[in-house]
Amino acid sequence: MAGAAISIPVRLSAAALSRPAAGKASPIKLGLASYTFRNFSRAQLIGFMKQLEVSGLNAKDVKDHLPTDATQESQAIADYTAADIHLHAAGAIYFLKDEDEDIRAKFEYCKRAGVTVIVAGDPTPASLPRVEKFVKEYDIRIAIHNHGPEDKLWQSPLDILKLVKNMDPRIGCCIDVGHTARAGTDVVEAIHEVGPRLFNMHMKDLADLKVKESQVAVGEGKMPVRAIFEALVANKYAGFVDLEYEIHADDPMPGVIRSFAYMRGVLAGMGNAKGNDTV
Repeated sequence: MAGAAISIPVRLSAAALSRPAAGKASPIKLGLASYTFRNFSRAQLIGFMKQLEVSGLNAKDVKDHLPTDATQESQAIADYTAADIHLHAAGAIYFLKDEDEDIRAKFEYCKRAGVTVIVAGDPTPASLPRVEKFVKEYDIRIAIHNHGPEDKLWQSPLDILKLVKNMDPRIGCCIDVGHTARAGTDVVEAIHEVGPRLFNMHMKDLADLKVKESQVAVGEGKMPVRAIFEALVANKYAGFVDLEYEIHADDPMPGVIRSFAYMRGVLAGMGNAKGNDTV
């Protein structure tokens, strides 16, 4: 693997990353959206994940995290495997063309990576039957990502659910909690509504649930994190909750550290031995 991971400018205290000795294993799996480290190389990303003790990755074609070129992708997969990092999802991948060739290329990309979930950005309603055809062929789930009030197609997970509820059960949602709240949808209610069609979650926090620019580290805003986790447990959600920390792109680690510490603390408070961020 080319390059070396850079040192994190914040010392990880025992309190930040420790797990309580007592309690049951958590049913919630914490992972990371690689977009969080979009300004950093794959080698640096792997170094950060090791220090965070996170092994589940939702990888995106940004920097060299998961290139679309087959040869380069193969090297990326080898690097992650060597580092004991599991690729559980890829995305967001944008489906902007209602064409077999374009859609197949995206499914092939994800098949090579061995991911079971494609986090999909903005497929048009008209293209969904064509996407469904490839879902059946490849047996890879599609989780359509909602992008809040600015999105012309999918503002809320409930918008997605209306159009996919009668389609193949492998077509569902990636709930982005920040965008969901800003769309005026109660995140906890959305989790219950989407139910078994929830395949991935992007976790973030907002100081003002209506303002995109108010993002803060998880636990420092108004997002009802414990209620979200409780809803996921009640629905027997088996996917990952991926931290997507979009601010401070050149120095994200301080906020990322605080976010994982808070989420692990919430899970511990729910009686779990640890925030299970492994496969």
